[in-house]
Amino acid sequence: MPPADWSLHPQLLNDTIAVGDLPLSRVLLSKDAGYPWLLLVPRRAGAVEIIDLDAADQAQLMTEIACVSRALKDATGCDKLNVAALGNMVPQLHVHIIARRTGDAAWPGPVWGAKPPRDHDPEAMEQFIRALRGKIWLD
Repeated sequence: MPPADWSLHPQLLNDTIAVGDLPLSRVLLSKDAGYPWLLLVPRRAGAVEIIDLDAADQAQLMTEIACVSRALKDATGCDKLNVAALGNMVPQLHVHIIARRTGDAAWPGPVWGAKPPRDHDPEAMEQFIRALRGKIWLD
């Protein structure tokens, strides 16, 4: 259960689909089907930067980033993972983990704004989420 004073930023709520909760972070899937794109959001009220987390939570976040990154790479067979905590548009601390291929629409640049977002095929999205949940131990 998230702490009573924690809630997901409305923009993240609008732009993502919940995959599940790890010990620290909520795992989300971007609604943009153009790229396999996950986000981790530590369930800590007021956290904007990684340094806003205490040392134990910082270590847990790094463990969760590694776990989710491995799962995403395994599920997609991607060429590269982009991992970033930018927060320029959404101040709530969140970490993007994006599977990239050398031939994707934005390669080698950033994915933001490269192409208009695409909707997920509902069945393919559910299969992808199920596969990720198994790899991240959320089942």
